[in-house]
Amino acid sequence: MKILTVAAASLNQTPLDWNNNVNNIVTTINEAKASSVQVLCFPELSISGYGCEDAFLSPYLPAQAASSLEIIKDHCSNMVVAVGLPVLFQNSLYNCAALISDKKVAGIVAKQFLAGDGIHYEPRWFKPWPAGEHSTVDLFGEEIPFGDIFFEIDGIKIGFEICEDAWVAKRPGINLAQNGIDIILNPSASHFSFDKHLTREAFVVDGSRAFSSTYIYANLQGNEAGRIVYDGGSMIASAGQMTASGKRFSFKDYNLLIADADIEHSRMHQTQNTNHAITTKSSRIVKAKANFNTTPSVCRKTSYLPKEPMKKEEEFAKAVALGLFDYMRKSRSKGFVLSISGGADSAAVAVLIRIMVDLALKELGIEGFKQKLSYIEFDSPLATDITGKLLTTVYQSTKNSGDITRSAAGAVAREIGAQFLMWDVDELVTNYTKMIESSLQRNLTWERDDIALQNIQARVRAPGVWMMANVNNALLLSTSNRSEAAVGYATMDGDTSGGLSPIAGIDKAYLLTWLKIMEVDGIKETGNFPVLNSITSQQPTAELRPNESKQTDESDLMPYPVLDRIEKMAIRDRKGPVTVYKQLASEMNENKETIKHWVTRFYTLWSRNQWKRERYAPSFHLDDQNLDPKTWCRFPILSGGFKKELKELKDL
Repeated sequence: MKILTVAAASLNQTPLDWNNNVNNIVTTINEAKASSVQVLCFPELSISGYGCEDAFLSPYLPAQAASSLEIIKDHCSNMVVAVGLPVLFQNSLYNCAALISDKKVAGIVAKQFLAGDGIHYEPRWFKPWPAGEHSTVDLFGEEIPFGDIFFEIDGIKIGFEICEDAWVAKRPGINLAQNGIDIILNPSASHFSFDKHLTREAFVVDGSRAFSSTYIYANLQGNEAGRIVYDGGSMIASAGQMTASGKRFSFKDYNLLIADADIEHSRMHQTQNTNHAITTKSSRIVKAKANFNTTPSVCRKTSYLPKEPMKKEEEFAKAVALGLFDYMRKSRSKGFVLSISGGADSAAVAVLIRIMVDLALKELGIEGFKQKLSYIEFDSPLATDITGKLLTTVYQSTKNSGDITRSAAGAVAREIGAQFLMWDVDELVTNYTKMIESSLQRNLTWERDDIALQNIQARVRAPGVWMMANVNNALLLSTSNRSEAAVGYATMDGDTSGGLSPIAGIDKAYLLTWLKIMEVDGIKETGNFPVLNSITSQQPTAELRPNESKQTDESDLMPYPVLDRIEKMAIRDRKGPVTVYKQLASEMNENKETIKHWVTRFYTLWSRNQWKRERYAPSFHLDDQNLDPKTWCRFPILSGGFKKELKELKDL
């Protein structure tokens, strides 16, 4: 038997934070050494950070990455380490993985397939490397093998699929398998979206089976650069069987997943699996030494029990909680300020912050928690007290505010431990209204000036909470959700005010469902929140019109489940109004003219409100139905507004 101890590292890196990133890598290497790891794989672009954006186009960046690589390699004695970095070659930038063998860079593999859909923009910065091509690149004054290469180190063949390389039909692993590969390393930066982990698990296991190899997958973890949350979840599989699976949604700087790879067992499968397509060009083999002759005395992992997949409500809670924690600490903010309305959106944000505190304390312990937030002083180890230190909530009433929302806002804030303040802003509304009436020399009325009278109430709430955030050196959180973003049901510079919009990536119908689940069941690490009954028992309302109008969100718009169904068909599936109408008419027992009205209203409001979506605070990417125009869904600010298409719908 030839057994190697192999490992995948999940890292929480920060773009362009060279010292921090190198320190995380070196610390992980040292821990791996202490566990006798012989082959270690780090995530994609782990030296520079994945989310450097247009800084990738700066000449200094690959130079800094190369300098960091030179530091890292000197810590890799008697082991093989794969680490990701950008490399400049013949005036073009490539997304690469360097393989270090016993303190020497044996070679650098360039990524062949670039991620360029939606949130990923790699073709803007990198060139894809052509299969079968190889050359050398000058680093540290040495000519290092570069391109489409694989390695033979002490008789063990090691190759790469870099993230997107494994998501395409003509995977590099096919060519590697032809060459009798023993270990495939996959350094990845695979963003979180609901249920995506199951897809990753499938290609890791299938890759190990199809290519008769040990497959090592290493992913980033945490909120690296602001919008994307990486869930970690490194994996190791061998010959079609999962060997080890790592923690997801970790608050740590790094996690190390270690397993044993039985090379001879994989090679036996190679003799039985010869159905690989013949490629026209072959990779170059690079030989190096690394002292692989030591067999581990203890088999670390001989079986794998599949974990129960996380439910969507748990993934949502953990992804946003981790995103909030990293955004806060990396921006060195001393907590959050939240305008809490007594409605679903602000209650969800408040509860997510309490979940953030609970999860971080559970994993890091109080000392680890304090170390992560060393710039904040905490007087108590209790989650409730820590939440009070980190979250200030403000209920801002006008004459149109009701006792139900006021009571609900206070109940939620007090239950989770947040500071709760109440401000009456009606005098501000009155003063602004009188100023405009004086200028116009007429009274403003609800019949004539409905939108203006609603919006001023939302807008006067912004300056005070902004000031509180400034005084506290805290992040002001916006509470708009994706459904509101789709149709512009939000007041710009009012309820959209904030530096971060944590729930703008999730639809209102699901948010209401999630709150009910948190009320009754919660998640296992935090328990439930019965106080949310004061929220879930209400009809969502903006509370901006006089009470006698009985204003609700759904009467202003349409039922939220219908809105979200139309959004998916219109935006995700790119269907026109007539097609959407016909689909809804076939699904719903509803008056056809009512359905026409809903569809017309959605398309009209969607096209009219792109300018609002352009101005939203950064949000977390939670699924591949995001409406963020900067990362996923682009639409013109000025357009024809679907006039022709809606005329066709009206004439049906």
